[in-house]
Amino acid sequence: MGSGRPLTGARRVVLCGLMASTLTVLKMAMSPLPNIEPVSLLVMVYAIVFGRQVFYIILPFVVVEGLLYGFNPMWWIGYLYVWPLWGAVCLRMGGRPALTLAVASGAFGLSFGALMAPPYLIAGGPWAALSWWLAGIPADLLHCGGNFVLALTLAKPLQRLLSALRDRIL
Repeated sequence: MGSGRPLTGARRVVLCGLMASTLTVLKMAMSPLPNIEPVSLLVMVYAIVFGRQVFYIILPFVVVEGLLYGFNPMWWIGYLYVWPLWGAVCLRMGGRPALTLAVASGAFGLSFGALMAPPYLIAGGPWAALSWWLAGIPADLLHCGGNFVLALTLAKPLQRLLSALRDRIL
């Protein structure tokens, strides 16, 4: 659950900025693959390694996504609560086996569409939210599979690498 020693001052700004930009760049690099993205994995690893500092990484990522793709309220409002929610869930995952991390990440990918549905509920009512969510299930299945494979193969190595780097700089 993080190092126990929070980042402070300039180090926090620089490291959180670098990690947030890594989320954005890797998401863009993998964008040709439908709903296969490294953001879920990296938010998980960042939460495990850096604890509550993950929220200082998620917020700039969400703002930059809005700047890059437009502040469409239907998805951007969802990003404002879905990614911090995932970060909060991941704060409890330190010390878990790789398979548990992969299952959690896959479940997050599968539930992503449902988690993003509330803005549609508010804007268009229950049928709009339900139809939007149901239409997105194929994408959520790809998201689930991609998250599962990425977390199963990379979560533990990335966790060890970032923990070692964190310990060297703190």
